Parts: sequence; structure tokens; C-alpha cells
Amino acid sequence: MNKIRFALLGLLIAGSVMGTYGQEIKWNFMMNTSQVQGTNTAVFDALEKDLKEFLNSHVWTDMKYKEQERIDANMSLIVKSYADGLMMCEMQVSATRPVYGTSYTTTILNVRDQSVNFRYQEFEKLEVDGSSWDNNLMAIVAYYCYMVIGCDLDSYSEKGGQSMFDAANQIVAVCQAKSDENESAGWKAFEKGGRNRYALAGNMVDARYESVRKFFYSYHRLALDNMAKNVTNGRAMIAEGIAAMRKLNRDYPGSAIIATFLDCKNDELINLFKKGTDTEKTDMVDALSAMNPTLTNRYEEINGKQ
Repeated sequence: MNKIRFALLGLLIAGSVMGTYGQEIKWNFMMNTSQVQGTNTAVFDALEKDLKEFLNSHVWTDMKYKEQERIDANMSLIVKSYADGLMMCEMQVSATRPVYGTSYTTTILNVRDQSVNFRYQEFEKLEVDGSSWDNNLMAIVAYYCYMVIGCDLDSYSEKGGQSMFDAANQIVAVCQAKSDENESAGWKAFEKGGRNRYALAGNMVDARYESVRKFFYSYHRLALDNMAKNVTNGRAMIAEGIAAMRKLNRDYPGSAIIATFLDCKNDELINLFKKGTDTEKTDMVDALSAMNPTLTNRYEEINGKQ
């Protein structure tokens, strides 16, 4: 169990200090350039090498992590086009944490970002400027690092990731004013149907969605982490939280925080409630289908239907 994380909860962000403390995240970074075949690959090779080194060396907080305590995360950068120094990309970010008393890991963040656009030249130094965020790639990378750490902390302590989500919102506040139309994508309200960086970070600190963050804690720390001892109680606790989330979704349909939670947990919820009572199965299928009707057929797997 990641016992050290419990001692870290409540510590505040201290800036991007290099080398003083153990790094928080163990990144597996991959870059896909298959859509830009025929382009000089040297610039992509340089970016992949430098970004991989940056991700696995930069320290974001003053929290002390041992090597075995680092958060496992994946980042994929899919380059769609590159012209005149502008890369138009898509990014997939996910992170997991272990479940106490088991060999199982659970997903705590799973985001597909289709608006990752930035200017880059070969040999350009990758570094963080925490005041201006002129480098859009570094702003996006920092944003997701804070989101990963925040979700991890939220899963161990009620609203434990607050300072991380505050930091992500500070980046949003600066970057939504970018004059470059391409680079401003993803940082502004009402883009991508409310599923963007602006919306997700904003939801995390919005009092209207406080119950979702509290449920995120109870889901992981009180339910999953105790299922090795009592799976029935854990499943009942999750069912209660999903029912409450369904009610919130009626008031705020399409909320980024609810959609992102389901993106993380769809498969897990299906597998958990396949073994539930008949009432739990029916209620869970109804609740999940109401929040995400496009996946109703998948949710029917809970009832043994394909």
C-alpha cells in the first residue's frame, strides 16, 4: 500500500523545484507520428527524447515520494500535422493507483485531449515558466501533471488534491488569454461541448461538484480499498454514490467531471456489478445509462446482456 502518500496529504505546492524531492509521477510517454509520414523525423525524435526526459525528471510539489510511491501514468502524443513550426496534436493521458490488499490497479484519470497545439522547433529547450506559460506544450504538460497528482491525492483523502487543482486552474487562467487561435484551443469555455481543459479543471474546484470529489475519495479509499475484506459493503457504497451522481447529472448534464469519472470507471463498474444483487444490477444499469446513454448496450453487460 502507498502508505507514504497518507503522510503527504495536506502539504501544499511549493513550485517546480528540481532534485530536492522525489518525483511524483512515473510517466510512460509515447509519441505517434504515423499521420505525418514523409516529414523530416528529426524534429519528432528530438521532441520525444526531450519530453520523455522532462516528464521523468521534473518535480512539481514539495511532497516526498519514494521510488515505489510514484504515480503510474501514461501520456501519448499523436501528431496530426506539422507545418511552419506548429504541431497540431491529440493527447491521451491516464493514471492509476493500487488498491489496498490486492494486486489490482484502478484508473484515476483517463482523458483524451484533441486540442493539443503548440509551436516547437528542433533543439528548443523544454522548461517551465510558471508565470507566463508562453510555451503552450509546457503549459499543457504541467496542467496534466497537476491533474494526475490531484486525482491521486483526492483518492486517498477527501479533497486532498485541492492545491493541485488550484494550480491547474491558474494555468487555465493565463492560457485562455493566448492570442494564437490554435494555441488557445482547449483553454476556453464552451469548446468541445464542455469537454476540455478549462471545463475539467473548473469543475474540480466548483462547489456544485464537491459531492463528486467526495465520492471519488469514498469510492477509492472507503470502498475499493476495503473490498478485500467486505466486497458487499464496498459495492453498496459505490451504488449509493452513483445514484447521487445521477441526480447531480440531471441538474448539470454533460459536466466534464462526471463524464471523466465515467471514462475512468465504466469497465470497472461493469465488472463490479456483474456480481451484485439483482436490484443493484438494475439500478446501476439505469443510473449509468441515464448519465451516458451512448453506452447503454455496454452497461447491459451488467445484466448479462450483450
